Amino acid sequence: MFRIFEKISRNEVYVIAEMSANHGGSIENAFRIVHEAAKAGADCVKIQTYTADSITIDCRNEYFQIHDGGLWDGYNLHDLYSYAGTPYEWQGAIKEECEKCGVDFLSTPFDPSAVDFLEGLGVEAYKIASYELNDIPLIEYAASKGKPMIMSCGMASPEEIQDAVDACRNAGNNQIVLLKCCSEYPANWEDMHLGNIPDMRKRFGLHVGLSDHSFGSLGAVVAVALGARVIEKHIMIDGVESADTGFSMSPGDFAKMVSDARNAVMISQGPDYSLSPKEKASTIFRRSLFAVKDIKAGDEISAENVRSIRPANGINPKFLKSMLGRKAKSDVEYGQPITQEFYDELMR
Repeated sequence: MFRIFEKISRNEVYVIAEMSANHGGSIENAFRIVHEAAKAGADCVKIQTYTADSITIDCRNEYFQIHDGGLWDGYNLHDLYSYAGTPYEWQGAIKEECEKCGVDFLSTPFDPSAVDFLEGLGVEAYKIASYELNDIPLIEYAASKGKPMIMSCGMASPEEIQDAVDACRNAGNNQIVLLKCCSEYPANWEDMHLGNIPDMRKRFGLHVGLSDHSFGSLGAVVAVALGARVIEKHIMIDGVESADTGFSMSPGDFAKMVSDARNAVMISQGPDYSLSPKEKASTIFRRSLFAVKDIKAGDEISAENVRSIRPANGINPKFLKSMLGRKAKSDVEYGQPITQEFYDELMR
C-alpha cells in the first residue's frame, strides 16, 4: 500500500528519493540506489518512465538544442534523454527491489503509453513532472487510474496549477499532492519562494510538499517548517556520474536531510504554550522578590531593600511597584523571599 497519505495524516514527512539518471546506465547501480535510499530513511524511490522518442523527437534544428548555460548546455534533447533514461526492461526489477527493501515505488510517466506500461507493473501512484504540468490530457489519463497523483508545480502559475488539479478532479480523482518546485538545476535559494507553500495549501486546499533541487538540507527544513509534508530529493551513489549528479545528494547527506526534515516537524509544532517537564523544573530560576537588606517592622519598602532577583521563591516581581513606599509590618531578613503573606499584610 502506497503510504503517502498515511504518513501525512500522522503529521509525518514522506520522503521521496529520486533516482532519475543517477543509475549511470547500470541496473546494479539502480539497485544500490534503492538500498542506499532505504538505509537513509526514504519512504519511496522514484524513477522516470520515458524513452527519448516518447518525450521529444530526434531533430537537430535549433529548437531541440539546449543553450541555457546550465548543466545540460549544449545537449540535443533527444541525445540527453537517450543518455538519461531508465530502460523499461529494468523497471519491474527496480520495483521488486523497492518492495524487498520496504520502500514504496513511484515513477513519472511522460506519455499515455508510459501510464499503460506502469499499470502493467501494478504501480500504486503517479508523479507528474513540472515540465508536464501543462499536459492536461496526460494528467487526466493518469488520474483516471484512480491512484494518488503527486504533481510538481515548477514554472506554473496559480491558474495552471488549478487547471492540473481540475484535470484530476474531472477524472474523479481527489488524491492529489502538490509539490512546490523551482525548475532550476541546481536551484538558487533566492529563486525558490518557499513562502508559496502555505499559500498553496490555502489556495488549493491540498497537501503540499517540496521537490527540491537546491544544495543541502536547508530547503527541506524550511519547507517542512512552512507546512510541507512531502520532500522529494535526488539521490546518487559515489563514483557514478550522470546527467543529474550535479544537483543530487550522496547517501550520507540524504540521510542527514531526512533526519533534519523530520526533526523540523517536531521543532515547528504549535501553538502550544504548555511547559515541558524540564521547563517546569527550570521555573525555580525565574525572577521573584527578595529582601536584599534586613527589613524591620516600620521600615519603608524601597528599591534598596527589595529587588527582583533569581530564584523564584518569592512573589512575582509585578507586585514591587505597589509595595514601594509602604511600611513593613513584620521583619524580613536579608536573603529571604518576600512571601504572599508579607505582601498581603503590607497592603492592608
